[in-house]
Amino acid sequence: MTIEPDTKDWTWVLDRPCPECAFVATAVTGSEIPRITREAAAAWDGVLHREGVRDRPEPHVWSPLEYACHVRDVCRVMDQRARLMLAQDAPSFPNWDQDETALRERYGEQDPAVVGLGLHTAAEAVAARFAAVPDDAWDRRGLRSNGSEFTVLGLGRYFLHDVVHHLHDVGA
Repeated sequence: MTIEPDTKDWTWVLDRPCPECAFVATAVTGSEIPRITREAAAAWDGVLHREGVRDRPEPHVWSPLEYACHVRDVCRVMDQRARLMLAQDAPSFPNWDQDETALRERYGEQDPAVVGLGLHTAAEAVAARFAAVPDDAWDRRGLRSNGSEFTVLGLGRYFLHDVVHHLHDVGA
């Protein structure tokens, strides 16, 4: 069964706490992004070793494995976006359809051990990218296809909310 596409604009999490997962983006400094990324990646290890990791809690809700695949890919996409923002002036980000990716990549059929390794690799890459941001580059800008503007710091905070929120989604 397919998942109903998420069409919400989640950029509001940059301005106020998330009522579901309690993440407060404005409380995160740029220097904290790498640590929080690595801690979240470590938390996914326990999730991927659960009994029933492939089981959906409801037909239209991703399984823990599917969420882990998504988080791995979010790390990859945000690493690419941060790289663009640091290399170019106000780049536009290519579209990324997370739901189409989940279907095409068959998230629910992937090997949890392989997903875990990929998640750690991707999380480490994006953590290293944010760890290397020069002090004068946190305000560099980039644009999503819908016109949402991000700074490097805002992108990092937005990214962290996604990773933390999905840990909340799977009860970790």
